Amino acid sequence: MVEHRTPNPGVGGSNPSWPANFYLYPCLTDNSMRFKDTLKDFCYRQLFPRAGLVLVKLISRTYRYRLVDTHHEQGALDAHGTVVYASWHQRFFPGITFFATRKAIAIMISQSRDGEMIARMVDILGWRSVRGSSTRGGVHALKELRSLTNRGYRVGHIVDGPQGPFGVVKPGLITIAQFSGAPILPVIASAERRWVFNSWDRFMVPKPFSRVFLRFTPPIHVPRRPDSDAFEALRQDVEKQIKELTIQTDNWWRSPETIRRYFP
Repeated sequence: MVEHRTPNPGVGGSNPSWPANFYLYPCLTDNSMRFKDTLKDFCYRQLFPRAGLVLVKLISRTYRYRLVDTHHEQGALDAHGTVVYASWHQRFFPGITFFATRKAIAIMISQSRDGEMIARMVDILGWRSVRGSSTRGGVHALKELRSLTNRGYRVGHIVDGPQGPFGVVKPGLITIAQFSGAPILPVIASAERRWVFNSWDRFMVPKPFSRVFLRFTPPIHVPRRPDSDAFEALRQDVEKQIKELTIQTDNWWRSPETIRRYFP
């Protein structure tokens, strides 16, 4: 006996193979995409920055810091009211929470999605994120930095970030100092015991309870309108000075007399 079924057009009209909720699929897809976008935004703006900072703060609280040559910092601040703190990307970790006490600090951060997460961390720390880079929004960011330094803000800058090449001071540091009128103040971070990551710059994180030097070097002044040759010569000079003082500070850990002087 053959069973005869009456086709149910449903929403699909005369085609019985179309499901009844066929036209709901785009709506469900749109809702799913909006949820994913909301989740990503929450992760980048809230979850990842806050979780990362909790970890950074927990580790950093165990460090034994020694500040060296702070008169260079104070002298530059007395003379100019502001400075541009300069550090290698490889070594900025121990300064994250420490320089949160050196408020107010402004930092130029790219307008990329990764930059969004970093900017959020900076904001949570109480610093001021200025969005822009050499490839996007740089002129506006420089103008904002100049306005902020005129109001007493200091500037933090990673001289070879965010992706290197390692050990090369990029022109952005000189340009920021040029526009802001602030002297460059290199800060050398050196840890006795550290983890070294397999990244482009061999990124370093001091191990818990490690002793850490933060050394302020003599300020470097940048003229407002250097020609191209003077600009490049200054960039190379800054790079050479930071490299030499980093090696010198690292070598202090090999001198028991120096260690006893700073960590009695």
